[in-house]
This record gives sequence, C-alpha cells and structure tokens, in this order.
Amino acid sequence: MTTSASPAPASPRPERVAVVFGGRSTEHAISCVTAGSVIAALTTAGYAVVPIGITRDGRWVLESGDADALRISPAGELPEVDEGGAGLVLAPGGDLVALDPGTVPGELSSVDVVFPVLHGPWGEDGTIQGLLELADVRYVGSGVLASAVGMDKHAMKLQLLAQGLPVLPYTVISARTWESDRARAREAVASLGFPVFVKPARGGSSIGISRVDALEELDAAVELARQHDPKVLVEAAAVDARELECGVLGGFGHDAPEASVVAEIVLEGDQEFYDFAAKYLPEEGIRLEVPADLPSDVADRVRALALQAFDALDCEGLARVDFFWLPDGRLVINEINTMPGFTPSSMFPRMWAATGLDYPELVDRLVRLAAQRGTGLR
Repeated sequence: MTTSASPAPASPRPERVAVVFGGRSTEHAISCVTAGSVIAALTTAGYAVVPIGITRDGRWVLESGDADALRISPAGELPEVDEGGAGLVLAPGGDLVALDPGTVPGELSSVDVVFPVLHGPWGEDGTIQGLLELADVRYVGSGVLASAVGMDKHAMKLQLLAQGLPVLPYTVISARTWESDRARAREAVASLGFPVFVKPARGGSSIGISRVDALEELDAAVELARQHDPKVLVEAAAVDARELECGVLGGFGHDAPEASVVAEIVLEGDQEFYDFAAKYLPEEGIRLEVPADLPSDVADRVRALALQAFDALDCEGLARVDFFWLPDGRLVINEINTMPGFTPSSMFPRMWAATGLDYPELVDRLVRLAAQRGTGLR
C-alpha cells in the first residue's frame, strides 16, 4: 500500500496564530522545545505569531518568540518560560488583554487560531481546550473529551476496549487503594506477571515510569509515579515486542483522517525502554527507523488500527498512536498522544515527512484544519 499525504484545499488561511506553551506539568520544558520549532515554522510561513508562555505556576505571559532560546542547550539544559514577561489573559473572540498596562505592543489585539503545544496535565488534558471553547477561539488539535481521555491512560484503555481495540493487560492503583489496602494493590499487580511497567496515569514523555521485574521493586516504582500523579497505571510488559508508531491527521471538511507511514523505535545496548533521555537527548541508546522495515500487511494493519483509535476517541487535528507488535503476531495499542512531541526530529513530524508532508507544510496544515473547524458542539 502506497501512503502519501493529500494536499490541503485552496482556502483563505488565518493570519495571526498564538502559540501557547510551557504550563504547570512536569513536561514544561518539552513543551518549550516543541514551541520553538513551531514558532520558527510559522514565522517562516508568513504567519504573524504571538508567543504565549504559561509559567510553572500558571501565569500567562507574552514571550519573546526567540526560537533559539527554546532549545535544549548543548549541555542538556532544558528551557522554560520567562516569568518576567508581560501578563496576559485571553478574552472571548481571541482578544488578548494585558494585565500589565503599557507593556504589550499596540498591534497585539486578537488571534485567529491558537496552537497549544502544551504536554501533560493542565494543557494537553482538555483543560486549555475547555478554556478556548469558552472563549470561542479556534485551536489546533483535539477537543475537550478526546484530549482528556487521551491524557488519562486508564480512561483511554477503557474507551479502546469498548470499541474492540486491543490493549495490554493492566491494573490501576488509586490513591485511596494505595493508602488503605496496599496488599490488594500488590496482589493485582502480581496477577499480571512480571515484568510490568509502572506509570503515572496522566503523564507523558516517559516521566515517572519504571520497569519492575519483581514484587519487591513495586513500592519504590509506585512512589516515583505518585510524585507526578496520585493515580498510577501498572501494565504488563510487552516482552520481546517491536515498538511501532503511526501518525494520524484529520481531514478537511468531511474528508476522512489519514495515517502516515509506520515508524519503529529500536532499543540498543542496555536501553530497557523508551525513556525521557532516549526521547529527547542525543545518542541515548535508541534508533528511529522511519519508515519501519515491516511486511506490508503489518504496516497496513497498524495504519488501520491507528485510524480506528483516532475515531474511537473522537480525536481531531492530529494524534500519534503507539503500538507493540508482539512475537505471536498480535498488534496492541500502547497509547494515543493527542499533542505529540513536535520538533522536526520528533517521531510525528518525521513520519509525516516520510509520507510526503514536510515540517512547514505539516504545521501549516494543522493551522488550516483548526481555522476551518468551528468551536462549540460539532
């Protein structure tokens, strides 16, 4: 099956795009890195870009828009939002209002589309999407429900299972269970068999995730995950599986969504899983194969399941769907990411570049998709 991206229809495009990034989650720095790439692409494409940072304590500020300041430094230092920027609020209709009088340029008035590149809770999880819906502002990506379900790995699995889609066996440890009946939580985990992976239920970028090979390692792994989310998901490991990913883009108008070529994450050396360092720091024990070397029927099955998962969660705009291809030939969905990492070297843009849609075209398409979609019920 030949895969290629369809061109965007000829239509008026929006002029002013606000890129919102940073936020209160532990993925603040990764959001800043993503924003730097998106801002640079939008600027090159001729959009008027309004860079809005959200500080770690939730304050909205006008950022400089210096894409270079939003990169990971050669020494591995992570960027963050400048807390000294002028304070902003987003008013209904897309109007930006300064909280600090006299500090915002006069031409900063309203925006046509918001491109939220927030990762993790308080952003990717439906919260900013709800705010933008209330303000009647068009935005890139999925709506409130799909964003919330995509963020919560437990809710995501329930929704996928309800649609007959395959996932790995798992259990959930709530804060109440862990505090009041730890023995029952341990028993539920042991029933999965070892190894297992212990994860914050509502997190990303592999932050707070541990591989657990024996019951005596469980408590420390749960406590690490609970530093990021009181709700913890424990999942059976996909032993000797190949890790595959596929990107999905929404269609214009009533057109069906499209799936990209399939990519593979290959672990090398002593790398046990695709952790934070492997995702964002160079030469950290992984190799990315885009496209993956797969039998055509397997790649077709991955793309078909990715599209089904996109529809199962009622996603819009974009999503990256992650899979395990098990040694017995089964494909299972690991997770759906409704706002995946979005630097040119991230998997989602790389998959679409291999499909025929380069990074600037991809960013432009997402803005156009947002512009042609209304707010409210749809």
